Amino acid sequence: MAVDRSALVAWYLKNRARSRGLFDLLAEEAYYSQPIALRHPIVFYEGHLPGFSFNTLVKKGLGRPGIDARLEALFARGIDPDEKAGEAAGAGGAGGNQWPSRDVVRAFADEADRQVIDALANGDIDQPGHPLLDRAEAAFAILEHEAMHQETLLYMWHRLPFEQKRRPADYAPLVDGVAPRARERIDIPAGCATLGVARGTVPFAWDNETPALSAEVPAFSIDRHDVTNERFLEFVDAGGYRDADFWRPEDWEWVQREQVQHPLFWERHEGRWYWRGMFSLLPLPLQWPVYVSHAEAAAFARWAGARLPTEAEFQRAAFGSPAGERLHPWGNAEPAAVHGAFDFSSWDPEPVGTHPMGASAWGVEDLVGNGWEWTSTTFGPFPGFRVLPSYPEYSADFFDGEHFVMKGASTATARELLRPTFRNWFRGRYPYVYATFRCAV
Repeated sequence: MAVDRSALVAWYLKNRARSRGLFDLLAEEAYYSQPIALRHPIVFYEGHLPGFSFNTLVKKGLGRPGIDARLEALFARGIDPDEKAGEAAGAGGAGGNQWPSRDVVRAFADEADRQVIDALANGDIDQPGHPLLDRAEAAFAILEHEAMHQETLLYMWHRLPFEQKRRPADYAPLVDGVAPRARERIDIPAGCATLGVARGTVPFAWDNETPALSAEVPAFSIDRHDVTNERFLEFVDAGGYRDADFWRPEDWEWVQREQVQHPLFWERHEGRWYWRGMFSLLPLPLQWPVYVSHAEAAAFARWAGARLPTEAEFQRAAFGSPAGERLHPWGNAEPAAVHGAFDFSSWDPEPVGTHPMGASAWGVEDLVGNGWEWTSTTFGPFPGFRVLPSYPEYSADFFDGEHFVMKGASTATARELLRPTFRNWFRGRYPYVYATFRCAV
């Protein structure tokens, strides 16, 4: 299949425009700040996004000369959110204390953009048998890489002081208009769930999505809706953060060490609970999905007499149907606003059940959008796994038993990533992610 160069260029330009828009939200004083200790300062990412694209496609793929060896190395790779590596990820990390000026970063980015666009439009980017360019692999890798990073940038933006962000004029979180949801579980019949995809049958897939893999899933029941702030508040009020019985030993040690008493997105002021929105504090929206770490989700599930679903169970609930598997929970129609809150549609979550047209064949709602969903499955390779040559460290570095698979999408997940085999993952005690959960039995 011939590569559609115009589509690749358009995708790259869309990515770059969105990234610039995200950086434009920030006040100048935020540029060298480090709102999440386990990540680089913000300056790194303005250089990393175009730098990764240039390094991967132009320099490594096409073998063209570099722009600036020091900057190419400085902006080469981000940091894995390991709670034990916070100091290494700080201003003394890859760049030491000598981060370049913003003018230097932008000049590097502009030149990288120019060369990447030229490569996408005119370069020999589709070379059968080439380790990086077979089926234009490197081109797709850089495009999806930037789209994924845009979401993780927002995790950082979310932790910044409100005064360091420029609030959009149309910022109006949806907090009203949906009645409280009944706590209902839906029975999912036994059946087959497709987890992986055969390399070469789709335009692009990350290495952890391949090869093709099917799993037989026994019958189970799963919540119709994600666990809401209202439901999770019951766990908090019942002393869930003070009872070791609900936590894995390593998670309980984290709760005690960090003095975790509630979800990171919650704040308590003068005896009232609030949600830390992107641009303001909001009285806690009870019908929004709760955003928590895997450790907190698993503890709640144990307290509730349930468990987190496996990756295969999520696939069955989301994409299965009596007639076979679907491309999306709602069917094979292209993703649209009526189906869910995704593709940067809002800065904050929406009440659960706001998009009933996105329900799966079984009637389970919000499986794609409004928050990634934790599963109980430890992130690991499928049988026959082999690394992606254009980004060999993408998955393999995280097959360490400490990361858990997330499925679905959040409000800030690009539509290009809304495919059934896409797998996200984070460490179990990383609390900054737009990740929610639902219980299964």
